[in-house]
Amino acid sequence: MTEPRARIAVIGGSGFYEMEGIGGLEEVRLDTPFGPPSDSIVIGTLDGERVAFLPRHGRGHRLLPAEVPSRANIYALKLLGVEVVIGVSAVGSLHEDYAPLHLVVPDQLIDRTRGRPGTFFGGGLVAHISFADPFCPVLRQSLVAAAREAGATVHDGGTYVVIEGPAFSTRAESRLYRSWGAHVIGMTALPEARLAREAEMCYATLAIVTDYDVWHPREADVTAELVIANLRQGVSLAQAAVRRAVGRLPRQRACPCAEALRDALITPFHLVPEETKERLRPILGRHLTGGGGGG
Repeated sequence: MTEPRARIAVIGGSGFYEMEGIGGLEEVRLDTPFGPPSDSIVIGTLDGERVAFLPRHGRGHRLLPAEVPSRANIYALKLLGVEVVIGVSAVGSLHEDYAPLHLVVPDQLIDRTRGRPGTFFGGGLVAHISFADPFCPVLRQSLVAAAREAGATVHDGGTYVVIEGPAFSTRAESRLYRSWGAHVIGMTALPEARLAREAEMCYATLAIVTDYDVWHPREADVTAELVIANLRQGVSLAQAAVRRAVGRLPRQRACPCAEALRDALITPFHLVPEETKERLRPILGRHLTGGGGGG
């Protein structure tokens, strides 16, 4: 792999990089074995760090949640040398205390998506990553502290239920997710978080609460118009939090994310087709050269 062009990445809305203090912008177009990413990637310098910004839904918001090419997105960031990924997203609240315009840094996920390609593996190579704690603990705490410094009301933890979309929930579904103890609901954290773990990247979500979904008896039901209006208000806080988080992240990673594949690769590499090894070379990295793989 070539010299890293960015150590940190932000996956969020188009134009998220338009924040105070960023400079030296360049635009990069990449292709991957999983197709092109959502859009070109903008790299800029923020607090002395080169940071890559990728619009999850493409510029102009052209991609449905299920159409987001998450494998290509994470693979492209890996090609740039990214180690840390911050996923910024809009969510609905399933909890009274998680009010619109609050920020949430969740610590758990429930997967209600259907049919989204959710792994880099297959094609003769089996791997089973640990995903009990789906978000990097170090990155999570950096985001919580940074959001507080930015003046946001931020919730440290919470369960994020990821639905397929593009329709919002029925009232029965919203009540069901509340009964499960979920705190927020959205459409984008998976398979993004799982793929980042497979790529041995640190990943955490910074979520902007835009609405109360459809369960609240006294609040308006979620609509696209309501989400967009509140998201526009919340983006500046999220940008301020990201800007502060970049300066907080340690230069050397000591979290489990960096070794996620160490005990996950099951298939001995001598049995893996060369085509698969070559396709996954940026993901497998040192495990390939070190002769890893299971027995």
